[in-house]
Order: sequence, then structure tokens, then C-alpha cells
Amino acid sequence: MKPFHQILANNLVANVTNFTVWFAITFWIFLETHSVFATGMIAGVYLVFTAGFGFWFGSIVDHNGKKLAMMGSSVVSAALYAAAIVLVLIEPEGAFTDPFGPYLWLFVLVVMLGVIAGNIRSIALPTLVTILIPEDQRDKANGLVGMVSGIGFLTTSVISGFLVAYTGMLGVLALALGATILVLLHLSLVRIDEGRPAPSPDVPQEPKRVDIAGTIRVIAAVPGLFALIFFACFNNFLGGVFMALLDAYGLSLVSVEVWGLLFGVLSTAFIASGIIISRTGLGKNPLRTLLLVNLITWSVCCVFTIQPSIWLLAGGCFIWMLLGPYAEAAEHTTLQKVVPLERQGRVFGFAQSVEQSASPLTAFLIGPLTQFIVIPFMTDGAGADTIGSWFGTGPDRGIALVFTIAGFIGVIITILAFNSRYYRDLSAAYAAGKDDDENGGAAVASPA
Repeated sequence: MKPFHQILANNLVANVTNFTVWFAITFWIFLETHSVFATGMIAGVYLVFTAGFGFWFGSIVDHNGKKLAMMGSSVVSAALYAAAIVLVLIEPEGAFTDPFGPYLWLFVLVVMLGVIAGNIRSIALPTLVTILIPEDQRDKANGLVGMVSGIGFLTTSVISGFLVAYTGMLGVLALALGATILVLLHLSLVRIDEGRPAPSPDVPQEPKRVDIAGTIRVIAAVPGLFALIFFACFNNFLGGVFMALLDAYGLSLVSVEVWGLLFGVLSTAFIASGIIISRTGLGKNPLRTLLLVNLITWSVCCVFTIQPSIWLLAGGCFIWMLLGPYAEAAEHTTLQKVVPLERQGRVFGFAQSVEQSASPLTAFLIGPLTQFIVIPFMTDGAGADTIGSWFGTGPDRGIALVFTIAGFIGVIITILAFNSRYYRDLSAAYAAGKDDDENGGAAVASPA
């Protein structure tokens, strides 16, 4: 196997391991505490930590070898999972049943930091695509990266519940520790030529610091790049609606067993998308592909809850999952072309922090907004009187209306972006950008 494929496989196992732990602790704590507050806080902790650590993780990736950064990620995760196992073994009686107990939240903090440490990999991987893959093949390679993420998502959603049911949290953590050690050992054997020059005593070295100001200057130097990052941030802001309400809406239509199985089946769309991108690429202008994908997905969002149908919902979710990797691959391909390699880790980390900061805000806002305003509006309020005869009434139709409104907002913003100067400027910058191979990059492999 080529180094790129070995890194993909290694990342797949690491991602499945870390996200299985995240899903498992959420399920397990709900079973232990029966507290929705506790499970909601875990999601909030993950998103806040992801947003907060992105800047720092990006600087780690830029200032060190990419392979070394990924190995360091696994070392930290393994150490924290081992510490979590100790906390399970020495648990004071009943400590995990109190949703407000300090021991429980110490345990959650240790476990979630182990999961978050894996995010270094998600920043390092696209920089390795820049190093290992020729510029004209990177869009296809980014499609494979999206496929790996999809396989991890599918696998995690299927196995987490079974592990918690049959092994408890101790078994989950023991398995995670073993898998993380295996991933670390395998990665140590993968040989990667990163093309990093040996430091010269005569040349002053860049200080190893986070340097947010320098990263902002690099982004600002590329016309339209800030607009791309904030566009993705706004998409995540609207996407928080899915985080907050999709499960509730799905469970209003079918049983929990059917919903879980259906979601696992729909997740195969991620895999199909990655395969298609790896074969066809993203076209000459990935930014145009990104906006077209957004226009389609938000248009689907306008209608996939317009009637209470599980088939309509399933079709809409499938299209979302099928096109999602296109948007991610297009953003990565654009950044890999227009940002210097030595700054890519910090730019990817900056983008991760900014983009991920939006989803928890929407998730925390949209729940109360839907519960106390939109649901009454569609149950016995003006909305029920005005459109209830064809749209339907009740709590589930209130949730459906939020999706429809979010879809219309997404369509409008995407059309505005398509016609903006920022889109034209960044498209021109991408077309004029130099291949990293010409700037000393180490493109030595093909994704196919």
C-alpha cells in the first residue's frame, strides 16, 4: 500500500475508536443518570473543545512533522483512556449515577479530552494530502478522506450501542486503549517523506507559537478566503438545526429501533460520495462545486419535512449525506491550493475553530426557540390556523417548520454567495495559484 492509503486506513481506525468512545459515553451516561441535561452537556463540551483547541492543534501540525503530530495525538488519547479506566475501577459507589456529581464530570472531562486529542489528525490529514498528492489529484484524494469519515460515522453509529450494552464503559475504554496502541504502532512503521528541510543554524527559525495574528494575515492575503471560512461557519450555524432537532423529528415518525437502523443505512451515502469523488474529482473550480452542493442541499431542506413522511425524510437525509463530502472536499482542495504548506495546519485549525463554533450556538438556541415559540405557533397558534390545513399541526410540524425556514435561509445565502465579489476573487486566486510541487512540495503519490 502507498503511504497515503496506509495513513487513510490508520486514520479510519483512529476515528472509529475516538468517536465510538464519544457516542458510548453519551449512551452510557444517559443509562446511568437518565438525564438529558448530562447528555446535552457532553455534546456541548465536545463542540466547545473542538472550537477552542483548533487554533493550538493547527500550530502543533505546522511546527512538527505531520506523522509525529498524529502519533502524539494517539499517545495523548491512549494516556487519557488509561486514566479513565482507572477512574472506572476506583469509582466511589453511586458516583456515576449523579448527573451533577464532580466525580462523573471529572470522568467525562478525561474521556472527552482523549477524544478531542484525535482532532489533531483531522487537521494533519489534509496537509498530508498537499504533501503526498499531486495538485491535479487532490480533489479525488479529498474524496477518499471524506469516504473514510463516512465509514467511521457508519461504523460508530452501529457498534457504540452494542458495546455499551454488552461491555459497559469499562469494556469500551479497554477496547479503545488497545485500538489506539495498535494505531500508534502501525503509524510508526509507515514511512512518509514530508520534505521537511533540516534546520540550519544560520537561518532563523519561525517561533513555535500559535500565532493567530500571522494566520489571519495569511488568510487575509488570499482574496475571498475569509468569506469561504465564514460561509462554512454560517452553514454550520444553520446545520445546528439538524443537531438539535433531527432525532426528535425522526422519532416522531418511527420507533427508536427503526430510526437507528435507518440512520445507519443512510450513512452509506457518505461512502458512495467518497467513491464517486475519488473517481470523478470536483471539476476545475471546486469553489463552484461547493456552492452548487449547498444550493441543492438547502433546497432539499426546504421540502424534506414539508409533509410528515418517513420516506421523504429518508430521501432528504440521503441527499444531505451524499453531498456533504463534496462540500468538505471542495473546501479542503481550495485551501490546499491557495495557502502555503507551512501555514496550512494553522489555517485548517483556524477554520475548524471558527466553523465549529457555530453549531453549538444554534443547537443551544434552537431547542428553546422551537419548544416555546414554534411548536405552540404550529399547535394552536397562528401558524396552525394559516397553513395547518395542508402543512399539518402539532409539535412535530413545528419542528418541521424550523427545517423549512432554515432551508430557505440557506438557499438565499448561497445565491448571494454565488453572485458575490468574494466568490469571483477566490475562484480567480484558485485558478492562478501555483502547484505546491513548483514551490518545493513533495507530491509523490497518487490517490488512485
